[in-house]
Amino acid sequence: EGGVNLWVIRRVPYTEIDWKAYMEEVEGFANGTLDYTQLKGDTGPLVYPAGFVYIFLGLYYATGRGADIRLAQYLFAGLYLLNLLLVFRIYCRTNKVPPYVFFFMCCASYRIHSIFVLRLFNDPVAMAILFLAINLFLEERWSWGCLFFSLAVSVKMNILLFAPGLLFLLLQRFGLLGCIPKLCICALLQVILGLPFLLVNPLGYLTRSFDLGRQFQFKWTVNWRFLPEEVFQNRAFHAALLLAHLAGLGLFALHRWHRSKGSILALLKDPAERKHPSPPLTIVFVLFSSNFLGVCCSRSLHYQFYVWYFHTLPYLLWCTPTAKLAHMPKVLLLGVIELCWNTYPSTVSSSLSLHICHGLVLLQLWYGTAPPPAPHTPPPGRRPVPVSKKAQ
Repeated sequence: EGGVNLWVIRRVPYTEIDWKAYMEEVEGFANGTLDYTQLKGDTGPLVYPAGFVYIFLGLYYATGRGADIRLAQYLFAGLYLLNLLLVFRIYCRTNKVPPYVFFFMCCASYRIHSIFVLRLFNDPVAMAILFLAINLFLEERWSWGCLFFSLAVSVKMNILLFAPGLLFLLLQRFGLLGCIPKLCICALLQVILGLPFLLVNPLGYLTRSFDLGRQFQFKWTVNWRFLPEEVFQNRAFHAALLLAHLAGLGLFALHRWHRSKGSILALLKDPAERKHPSPPLTIVFVLFSSNFLGVCCSRSLHYQFYVWYFHTLPYLLWCTPTAKLAHMPKVLLLGVIELCWNTYPSTVSSSLSLHICHGLVLLQLWYGTAPPPAPHTPPPGRRPVPVSKKAQ
């Protein structure tokens, strides 16, 4: 796999997308600018939180102020391998996905290789840190996991799509009072990282780095190409997507994540005081499905956003019981999704196909993880009627 990336670096010319803009944005900070509204690049103002600035400032100095792009590509190739290692550790713990699927995850996605080693986006950095946090959650190291989760958020806000699932897991594991210290870890790290900018222009930092109302350009959308541009930019459409996202999270939280016989409000209690103890939850299922719901309801998906959920797709497809004959349709589904993301520019057909694939994944998640029906028991006090030999 490392050889694939080295071949890509040597044979495919670097295409400038955001690297130069990233370097210009952090160069302002290197020169002493602490007003976040003054940090800008070729593509516009800096719109990522402070963790992005520190990490890419390190890359800025490591690559000779951003000039040695080949070295940056090798560093991102190393990040790619580290990301795969973290993902494989998660999959080994879940033991859900057949081994042959890992080939598709490693070698079958030109788009993912491009995002990592040709485009040098910040999305892979955020996702690698996120997968490290999930590994820590699986090892029951929740405080460290929350720290790295918050660090991933500080690189790019898409990590917040995992946040509803994480909140549910914290409530299920610790109750309301017990999860407050974990949430404080997340908040405190954001304050510490943003402190130099918060002291100078707090409003400017918060509005730039955590701008949830950004407008996306229609020409870059992968998922909504089949809509007219005026609909794509309409605020009512954005509100409808938000409502659909919240409804999906609510349904999954109530009927798929919550497995206890008691009310979901019992999660607010201390686990030791609950009448119906919650069965062990699949941490990976809750986090990956939370993120996938957010991806399905995103206002716009750009090409680099594929890395937000690419490495989670095998688990989402194979975490449900799978008959032998159902393996090939799932592999085909992965192939169609990959084809949609490799169609540039996106078309009506590719964007519609992507939504159909997302819908199929959601349906199999919903029906494949449904709790088994409760066994029917006859009411007490009634004896079964004896059956005559003639009736037999």
